[in-house]
Amino acid sequence: MILMRHGQSHFNVHYAETRQDPGLRDPGLTDLGREQAAVAASHLEREERVTRIVASPYTRALETADIVSQVLRLPVTVDPVVGERAVFTCDIGTPRSHLETRWPDITLHHVEEEWWPTLEESEPDFHARSLSYRTRLTDGGDWRGTLVVCHWGFIRALTGHGVQNADLVAFDPTAPHPGGGTVVPVADPC
Repeated sequence: MILMRHGQSHFNVHYAETRQDPGLRDPGLTDLGREQAAVAASHLEREERVTRIVASPYTRALETADIVSQVLRLPVTVDPVVGERAVFTCDIGTPRSHLETRWPDITLHHVEEEWWPTLEESEPDFHARSLSYRTRLTDGGDWRGTLVVCHWGFIRALTGHGVQNADLVAFDPTAPHPGGGTVVPVADPC
């Protein structure tokens, strides 16, 4: 299984420069973020055996997953459980009905209209959510070959790794928690 952080978003650019919430709700990818997603998709096509793609419903994750799905020719399944911990304005999502208009080929009927957690999601609630996903994977046993396009906080909660935009982490959900992840080296010409 591979965990992938979304490509650089407009929030990431502003926050990196100021360390302040710029007030951007559910921002999309920058041009660099799209390039990062394309580089990661190329690596996945050459080096990994991905059989399905799961993505967070945040716009930055869906845009990243869309780029990867075009390269790998796989559909995207959306799961709100793999979303970011709701702390900043960027973690206020977009209503399902608007996402369905933008991504008509992605099935979203199972997602609530307002699917994102309430700001500020507590650390214990967030860790319980990430652990529930890990348990679901190990109990279901169908995690091999899965690419999960998600977020910095979610990856850190599962593996203990803080990763850069579009980084890939090979993840074994059966390993002790937190852990089971190894950052995959990907050449980044960006």
